[in-house]
Amino acid sequence: MTTRKGMMNPQSQNNQQISPSTLPTVRKMRAADIYASLKAGIEDFRTAPLFGLTVGALVSGIGLAIFLGLTVLDLPWMAYPFAIGFPLVGPFAAVGLYAVSRDLEAGAAPTWKKVLATVWAQRRRELSFMAFVMLFVFWVWMYQIRLLIALCLGLVSFASFDEFLTVIFTTTNGWVFLGVGHIVGAALALILFSITVVSMPLLLERDIDIVTAMITSVKVVFESPFVMLGWGAIVTLAVLMASLPFFAGLLVVLPILGHATWHIYRKAVPTP
Repeated sequence: MTTRKGMMNPQSQNNQQISPSTLPTVRKMRAADIYASLKAGIEDFRTAPLFGLTVGALVSGIGLAIFLGLTVLDLPWMAYPFAIGFPLVGPFAAVGLYAVSRDLEAGAAPTWKKVLATVWAQRRRELSFMAFVMLFVFWVWMYQIRLLIALCLGLVSFASFDEFLTVIFTTTNGWVFLGVGHIVGAALALILFSITVVSMPLLLERDIDIVTAMITSVKVVFESPFVMLGWGAIVTLAVLMASLPFFAGLLVVLPILGHATWHIYRKAVPTP
């Protein structure tokens, strides 16, 4: 990428160049790699906790505010799927954490100036388009919940969140709604996990297009399906459990998973 004066764009100098038609090499992952990545993620969080706590606080605070807002507005049918689906945007929220882990890996001390500059620079790069992909999947998740409510429960309204929970947990139609909804949700989560598990840090580090990044991410999953799906299960369970006490657990869980994702990317996609 060059400017009109023929000078190399500084952003491009900081990222490895790669032909859009060339897929990065991926390696087979082992369970030991997941363990090592989690351990490295915890160490990164302990080394630079302020960055992780800030990101975790922002995500959990925004999630709680929207959840309470939906409850106050008497939209319980949106509050429940929002609480379940909100973590889908977690990978994009962790972009700053990838930058922190990259600096620590290079032996450099991360600073707010460098981290914020890295995040801000993504607005003109392919990573910003990945954010729209994630938000689109989240929108599909929310929309299909409303459709399933109409199909399974009829055109009904709920006076409170408690009434909504009572209907879905104590009636046959409610159980059908839960079953179908979670199956569809699991399918969407699997798709999103497959295309983002390494594509976000890959787009941060290398100057490649979004399609190449997503294909590489899916390739990593197909190369080591059981190990990567195991990682997906760990992420899902950890985030869901952390979200239960009003998203408070995300304060710590999200940073650790964000840092760990960087190290998984490093192990799965070797540096050329």
